[in-house]
Amino acid sequence: MKAISLFCILVLAGTFASSQEKTFTVTGVVTDEKTKLPLPGASVFCENTTIGTITNNDGKFFLRLTNGGYDLVISYTGYETRTSRISNGGPGNDSIGIELKEKDKSLNEVVVTGSLEVTDGWEKYGSFFLDHFIGTTPNAALCQLQNKEALKFYFYKKRNKLRVKAAGDLVVVNQALGYKIKYQLDSFVYDYNTNISSYTGFPLFEEMKGTVAEEENWKKNRFNTYIGSRLHFMRCYFDSTLQQEGFSLELLDSANQPTSLKDPYDNKFYSIDSGDVVINIKGKLRVNYSEHVPDRKYLEQNKFPMTTEKQISALDIQDGFIIEENGYFYEQSEVTNLGYWAWKKLAELLPYDYEPE
Repeated sequence: MKAISLFCILVLAGTFASSQEKTFTVTGVVTDEKTKLPLPGASVFCENTTIGTITNNDGKFFLRLTNGGYDLVISYTGYETRTSRISNGGPGNDSIGIELKEKDKSLNEVVVTGSLEVTDGWEKYGSFFLDHFIGTTPNAALCQLQNKEALKFYFYKKRNKLRVKAAGDLVVVNQALGYKIKYQLDSFVYDYNTNISSYTGFPLFEEMKGTVAEEENWKKNRFNTYIGSRLHFMRCYFDSTLQQEGFSLELLDSANQPTSLKDPYDNKFYSIDSGDVVINIKGKLRVNYSEHVPDRKYLEQNKFPMTTEKQISALDIQDGFIIEENGYFYEQSEVTNLGYWAWKKLAELLPYDYEPE
């Protein structure tokens, strides 16, 4: 009996040590750029995660994160929001100094008074905005924007563009996945000339509490959302498990004609630098996922055959990208989703600290 107990202790100790090695801490202080005084109560969180905190009376903060990469977002009322890329391999995680700059109120007033705000914007564009921001997937039908009054709509006739801003964080409750999302919307733009929408912002997730049955359903839905997703793909590329997990890749030429990328780990396209995976691909990369058929609603909306067996997405890549351990990659602004992944919007988004069981 003693031998068994000792064995259990050793196993538990090894497990604890292993888990410790897979996390890192981030500490820092947030101050006013001019006065250099600390800013207590500033919001500090990692974008697209469930991890966040506020600064103490001395403007200091502390976060413990799973190994990988993150965009650290720092905001304070009346100040410009700042972001900083961090990772477990990055230097200076124990002493980050963030100086926030006060917003120029006079400039903001000029922008507002000189813009073309639509007075009945929600009535005219509310549903349109939700379709392009939250999505039109089955999960999107179970999402609710709780503070639509925070939205402001602007239409620019000469450029034929719709711009949407938000006075405060948008709060979206996702009953399909069990998350409440606070989204700092920077800007949403829809170009009617190209029928392309784009938006930038900073989401922070909060796991909802529910009944045992609800939480089991959320767990199942999260897994079904994860498999075949861009997050799943990035983690598989990092782990060199693309084929095993059901992904196959093709390079598209200027006429969108595909050529199979038989070895995605060829050093012509793939390398490792300080533990990060560097993907040296430019142009369009088609990503096929064969382990799960596309959602029926996607096929109906795009008039694709109901017999389609693969989820087909693509990445339009400007100049390669770098993948970190948790599936975070950069520069994200230089990689555009196409196909199936473009159909999946906020309603299908999972945080970087999500781990499938």
